[in-house]
Amino acid sequence: MDRFKAPAVISQRKRTKGLDSPKLSCSYEIKFSNFVIFIMQRKMGMTRRMFLMELGRRKGFRVESELSDSVTHIVAENNSYLEVLDWLKGQAVGDSSRFELLDISWFTACMEAGRPVDSELKYRLMEQCQSLPLNTPELEMPATIATKVSPYSCQRKTTLNNYNKKFTDAFEVMAENYEFKENEIFCLEFLRAASLLKSLPFPVSRMKDIQGLPCVGDQVRDIIEEIIEEGESSRVKEVLNDERYKAFKQFTSVFGVGVKTSEKWYRMGLRTVEEVKADKTLKLSKMQKAGFLYYEDLVSCVSKAEADAVSLIVKNTVCTFLPDALVTITGGFRRGKKIGHDIDFLITNPGPREDDELLHKGLLLYCDIIESTFVKEQLPSRKVDAMDHFQKCFAILKLYQPRVDNSTCNMSKKLEMAEVKDWKAIRVDLVITPFEQYAYALLGWTGSRQFGRDLRRYASHERKMILDNHALYDRRKRIFLKAGSEEEIFAHLGLDYVEPWERNA
Repeated sequence: MDRFKAPAVISQRKRTKGLDSPKLSCSYEIKFSNFVIFIMQRKMGMTRRMFLMELGRRKGFRVESELSDSVTHIVAENNSYLEVLDWLKGQAVGDSSRFELLDISWFTACMEAGRPVDSELKYRLMEQCQSLPLNTPELEMPATIATKVSPYSCQRKTTLNNYNKKFTDAFEVMAENYEFKENEIFCLEFLRAASLLKSLPFPVSRMKDIQGLPCVGDQVRDIIEEIIEEGESSRVKEVLNDERYKAFKQFTSVFGVGVKTSEKWYRMGLRTVEEVKADKTLKLSKMQKAGFLYYEDLVSCVSKAEADAVSLIVKNTVCTFLPDALVTITGGFRRGKKIGHDIDFLITNPGPREDDELLHKGLLLYCDIIESTFVKEQLPSRKVDAMDHFQKCFAILKLYQPRVDNSTCNMSKKLEMAEVKDWKAIRVDLVITPFEQYAYALLGWTGSRQFGRDLRRYASHERKMILDNHALYDRRKRIFLKAGSEEEIFAHLGLDYVEPWERNA
């Protein structure tokens, strides 16, 4: 979480501690040159990894500090085969067949024996099939792996490395179309399928690859099969060319316009944003007027650099009114995305609740807020997709951007450039939460949408609990469960903690 005070500077000594000396790997006699070992630091930590590397070298093994083409054995601790494979993909390794992927127990056995031991089945991270490149036709995903894939995205780790984009893009088009039609059942079917395929650490290339996976119904299966065989889906193509879908896609891109308003405009015979602008009989809300006024800016992507700049503006503003308040950027940018369409901020203050009113008024005054709602929180809602009742500000900020130096331009050029808009309208959602509910709000507002939905569904169906952005309620014990961090919430639910950048379902 971000604080207003300047972050502590990490000392140079700490940053360099543990880095390998280039002479270290050759300071011991190498007895077993056919074995080149690389020990993963993931889930192990730097200190323990350094100790094990030093131990291996003393025993006569060649242990490399960096992953390279010479490595033959990769050793991991508390990582599954799929997690190691996903990590390798992140290192731009497309072919894992040249590595033996082994549990730390193999390395420990080697250290005890003072020599290499056979990489028996019990030591291998993948038990039933040889390590093969994921895009080879010989690979068969073991049934044991398929049965272990959870139907809940909150039990799957999903990074931004999507190996099945051609399928998930198609599913998201179908889900959006059903959302426009207000068909929640089919919409969720495609969203869950997209979430599942995003989590797979390999590209699906044949129907056998999805055998045994959850969340793959007949509609989903048909589209996957057609894309595999034809390269595209005729159903998806039909939706993209559908007049109603195209109209709703345009209308909902306007800030303040949802499905209900889009339906109304469509029934009036309107088909494009330009036609809506030209219709003087329409009564637009304050948000919708702002949406049309800044349309071009708001439909364009927000970059990480722009998000950082807006973050500085918001933090400085909040700091002016409440120096002890916390401001955290949430949403896609907290999950590691480089671009987005808006920026979400979570604001909390450890002081009295009266300060929230002061903060709210200050933000309204400074940020040119066009809409604001505030409803005091009640008991957690029993609806799985319920959000919250926090105090919110939906803002459009002017982000001024540096101009090109025109000191050498002629006068006419200077006049031309002076007329160019030097700012961009950025949509910002500001959420003010009580300090004691901060952890739950942070979890809910980080997303992704499907991750949050499945987290609520898991709590309700599997744990007999009610979860929303305010609290976690145990229906069996009839108590609210307090949490000071996201990790504590996962622990209450009996789930392994999932990092923000692993929630891109």
